[in-house]
Amino acid sequence: MKIAFQMDPIGPININADSTFRIAEEAQKRGHELFYYTPDHLAYQEGRLTARGYPLTVQRVKGDHAILGEFQEVDLADFDVIWLRQDPPFDMHYITTTHLLDMVHPSTLVVNDPFWVRNYPEKLLVLNFPDLTPPTAIARDLDTIKAFKAKHKDVILKPLYGNGGAGVFRLGPDDRNLASLHELFTGFSREPLIVQKFLPDVSNGDKRVILINGDPVGAINRVPAAGETRSNMHVGGRPEKVGLTERDLEICAKIGPLLREKGQVFVGIDVIGDYLTEINVTSPTGIQELERFDGINVAEKIWQVIEAKRA
Repeated sequence: MKIAFQMDPIGPININADSTFRIAEEAQKRGHELFYYTPDHLAYQEGRLTARGYPLTVQRVKGDHAILGEFQEVDLADFDVIWLRQDPPFDMHYITTTHLLDMVHPSTLVVNDPFWVRNYPEKLLVLNFPDLTPPTAIARDLDTIKAFKAKHKDVILKPLYGNGGAGVFRLGPDDRNLASLHELFTGFSREPLIVQKFLPDVSNGDKRVILINGDPVGAINRVPAAGETRSNMHVGGRPEKVGLTERDLEICAKIGPLLREKGQVFVGIDVIGDYLTEINVTSPTGIQELERFDGINVAEKIWQVIEAKRA
């Protein structure tokens, strides 16, 4: 098949951690032809959806992992699969790419389905499952957020469309920075904030469970660095081997059918203790860590699903 990857610049990636690289590596192993472009080179031109980028060959050689062919413009309707893999922030630039990719999907299979990526950003899809999540509020109004904090005392405050642990603050019972943080966030963004009750179990790790076509295939635990509340690997969280609990499987059983129905092939959910905190559909990570810990070829399972869909 002809496979296109819409992703952030491939040069700086960590080939031992990047999930997109691993997916591309497995695709190449299976005989598929790869093409790579960045989101700013996606375009609509008089009824055609085009991208300007490079034929791609990948190899597991640090610093020489991406061999690029001649820069060229292609018609994305000629491809079998397009991977939507750029990282958030989930801003209007990101949303626009999902609208454009809708024009070729499903004749060209876009993974994950761009319509539902657009409608199900990470911190919003969980709102459909209030019985699985910690107490949560989404608001821009300071009084609403203050009332939530007064009720729950110890809370996490973060941007609604952020990623990678950026801008995440823990506000304890005696913290007096809420108004200042609200002023800071609303000074540069029109987006609401999300506030959740703090879960002490995060000290034991924030579990990333990977689901393929709605089915759980395994998990890794991300343990915060000393003195940190955030467990994201982008900010120093340490990945550890971990198994799936009965509660994890219960959560997956409740959300899996919806993910499968909406074409969300590769999803990573975040679980702290017994609570679901995020459902990551835009550009989830964790494949390579899970493969190292459990010996599961997650990328192979992903391609088996995609190949079956194309067949």
